[in-house]
Amino acid sequence: MLIKLINPNTTSTMTELMGDTARTVAASGSEIVLATSRSGAASIEGHYDEALSVVGVIDEIAQGKPADAYIIGCFGDPGLLAAREITASPVLGIAESAMHAATFVATSFSIVTTLERTRIISEHLVRSYGMQNHCRRVRATDVPVLDLEKPDSTADAAILAECQKALIEDRAEAIVLGCAGMSNLVERLQQRLGVPVIDGVAAAVKFAEAIVGMGLRTSKVGDLAYPLPKAYTGKLADYAPASLKLRENDSLAALATAVRS
Repeated sequence: MLIKLINPNTTSTMTELMGDTARTVAASGSEIVLATSRSGAASIEGHYDEALSVVGVIDEIAQGKPADAYIIGCFGDPGLLAAREITASPVLGIAESAMHAATFVATSFSIVTTLERTRIISEHLVRSYGMQNHCRRVRATDVPVLDLEKPDSTADAAILAECQKALIEDRAEAIVLGCAGMSNLVERLQQRLGVPVIDGVAAAVKFAEAIVGMGLRTSKVGDLAYPLPKAYTGKLADYAPASLKLRENDSLAALATAVRS
């Protein structure tokens, strides 16, 4: 099974960190292929960064060797539905995966993320994924994403402190880490907190393996059908559906054509 883990930002060291996490939990028959976006921002910390990162995600799915499943390695799940449109292979976002995983091991969780402005994005996702009854609170540490990688950073202490507040003030029973760059903190935090700590990268890998193992593919009936053929202009001319290598096999292509007609 080939799983492609896409980092929507352009920081390759963060891609490698996620890759270490993914390979640690992957089954022996799973191959993890890493991809760092070739366009966009060094870190995704707002709606503008997120919107521009989607092009890089599309590039990594439409080009190169097809994968059995794709993972978008950013807690904002940028471009998740667009990515699902252009491939029949399952595409998982780490925020959606982490929240679902948390509901399997606790009746409530709090999300601990980076900046205050990205807290708002996480709150939008909680509502979008129907997790309002499970998520007690989204907490921001005001730690910039790239600070997570700095050896002299106080990010780990800030994250731990916010997690401890979540257990006391929110009465949360589990913690969801709200950034892919936190994936290496799971073991240490679980030991200190004594509750499940969920990282979306690990959760997405295991869900991808399960979904592919069940023989499931992305539905091409309805709003996740392949994009409609039409002209695109300007800087996005090369992204017209006819120009992309849509990840479909012959039988799925025939089914999609039949449904549209």
